[in-house]
Amino acid sequence: MPSDSRRVQVPDVSTPYSNYCPKSAVKDCQQALSTLLKDKSTRKDGRKLNDARPMCLKQGVSEKAKGSAYIEQGNTKVICSVFEPREIPSSKTSLEYQRSKGELYVEFKFAPFASQIRTGWLRDSEEKELGNHLKRALEPAVCRHEFSNFQVDLFVLVLQNDGSALSAAINCANLALVDAAIPMYDLVTSSTLALRGGLTFIDPVEEEVAYCQSLSSSEDDDSGVITLSYMSVIQQVTQVTLVGTIQQERLADHIEQLIGCCESLCTDRVQKLVVRNVIKEAEE
Repeated sequence: MPSDSRRVQVPDVSTPYSNYCPKSAVKDCQQALSTLLKDKSTRKDGRKLNDARPMCLKQGVSEKAKGSAYIEQGNTKVICSVFEPREIPSSKTSLEYQRSKGELYVEFKFAPFASQIRTGWLRDSEEKELGNHLKRALEPAVCRHEFSNFQVDLFVLVLQNDGSALSAAINCANLALVDAAIPMYDLVTSSTLALRGGLTFIDPVEEEVAYCQSLSSSEDDDSGVITLSYMSVIQQVTQVTLVGTIQQERLADHIEQLIGCCESLCTDRVQKLVVRNVIKEAEE
């Protein structure tokens, strides 16, 4: 695999720092759960199972981009930049429907230092898959017919990943598109839910995500992670991503719960931030 010669690469003979950390014994389900919860309804960070982490939102963080945004969702930190529409390359305009509508180009990337396992600067299969989910979540909200035969470039960089990175990226990209004055039908908000053993974790951290995705073959309970994006005014779900196994009748209840989280986020955080920034620009 080719490397980026402009950046300092880690030596091939280096030893991960995690090798020097104290090694814990293999824990069963109950022992693993005890490290995540203080009691049956309170997590170790003090949140209830249905509570989201504190969130910090900011627009206009980059002067070089037409629109940008930054989000801190607990220890998950994401920055996004949106650039002005440019003509779609001729190699992509062979079909008529591609020329009649604009295109949203999305690139999703984890910073090499975003998690304990260092990643390279070239995008891997996981980052490409998350980029596709991000694009499908935002496309229904963008008025692509307003810039026919042009594409809007959107770049998302996860600076630190502590769970729910996809939903944080969707929320950040939505604010960046608004900051870039890209025509949109509605605001898009996203939320993540993890479940296992009858417990549901709203806005899970990385340890909770790993716990819910490590279901052993002897367990029959539903387990997995659901990420949903939603347009609150139009009341339309734009994207649902499921990793795991969940029964159909229970999935509908979890989706309703996530929709409520998305509506609350849009009303309490996103709309207030957008209105405040519009008033500030009008006064200037």
